[in-house]
Amino acid sequence: MDRSAPRFSTHGCRLNAYESEAMKDLAARAGLGDAIIVNTCAVTTEAVRKARQDIRRQARENPGATIVVTGCAAQIAPARFAEMSEVAHVIGNAEKMQPETWTGLAGGKAEPVVVDDIMQVKEVAGHLIDGFGTRSRAYVQVQNGCDHRCTFCIIPFGRGNSRSVPAGVVVDQIKRLVQKGFNEIVLTGVDLTSWGADLPGRPPLGNLVRRILRLVPDLPRLRISSIDSIEVDPDLMEAIATEPRLMPHLHLSLQAGDNMILKRMKRRHLREDAIRFCEDARKLRPEMTFGADIIAGFPTETEAMFQNSLDLVASCDLTWLHVFPYSSRPGTPAARMPPVDGAAIKDRAARLRTAGDAQVIRHLDAQIDTSHPVLMEAPRRGRTEQFAEVEFDHDQTVGQIVSARIGARDGAVLRAI
Repeated sequence: MDRSAPRFSTHGCRLNAYESEAMKDLAARAGLGDAIIVNTCAVTTEAVRKARQDIRRQARENPGATIVVTGCAAQIAPARFAEMSEVAHVIGNAEKMQPETWTGLAGGKAEPVVVDDIMQVKEVAGHLIDGFGTRSRAYVQVQNGCDHRCTFCIIPFGRGNSRSVPAGVVVDQIKRLVQKGFNEIVLTGVDLTSWGADLPGRPPLGNLVRRILRLVPDLPRLRISSIDSIEVDPDLMEAIATEPRLMPHLHLSLQAGDNMILKRMKRRHLREDAIRFCEDARKLRPEMTFGADIIAGFPTETEAMFQNSLDLVASCDLTWLHVFPYSSRPGTPAARMPPVDGAAIKDRAARLRTAGDAQVIRHLDAQIDTSHPVLMEAPRRGRTEQFAEVEFDHDQTVGQIVSARIGARDGAVLRAI
């Protein structure tokens, strides 16, 4: 390992991973030498605990190293990290993307804590990166922050209000990545479907998607990360129906399947809205698959309410579930609501995961004896357009899209023949 260059430990979401790549470039340009940057997550109490645990581990394994902490947990609770003896600097989410921050660190002139009011940030920089060390897929940040205030979520206080990267900047970055050989681009953000609300003319996300596909004709695959289905606009539905290069895989921020719990979460959709969206999208694109975030054991959730969430897995025909056992976040309205017993939360999360596993097997079994274009992520491993993993018996070219006939399922993986 090159000890003359900073090392990054990244927690949490794809946006954090994207920003770590951008920070690597900023640090290199500033000439920052040996340091450890921990990019934290704050989505759950457990995420914060793991970040603190990682900081202590990094200090034990790298005696004398300069440890810099940034990310959402650092933005929300800078004093908590600054008081750790292992930490030299705490950097806010806005400051971590500014070149002068890294110049200050490199020159030994940075203050111990540089965290300003994230709610005052009005723009998001369109940093140009080359992906995540792989030649298959690149992630492009198009949006940051969130204007919604779901009662369980602390992230707006770590990311600030919603702000968008202008479409021209996004298109230019994607053109650059395609020229470098990337065959799949993933649009990412904190609240993707709010993209454009702060731009002139308030263009919707579907407008950006169709513009990318029109102006970057050499892009084989465009994928969208997590979206809020109630905010999907007509342009995006049109793209789902007519644009084969838009991948038939959407990850939905559903969170629950019971209307009372959705109301107490301060979500903007009802159970019926989620079901109708999935039905409408599948009518436009029959091969469409859905993932979803679902929280188990939200405060006040009864067994009957949980059953509605469990039933939603089948009602929406969800395939890829991200199940979150509810974790109380101090400072959120949900933290003041009557909690569900911890054992019940654990049991409900397990039942949701079991249902999700069964849906995955059902989806994969349906792919046997069909052919798929597969984007190679490793010499013998790739993913279909619906994001199913495929294993090959012979080496393929990483980053290329190859046609594969599916011969069998091996656990949660498809086998190509």
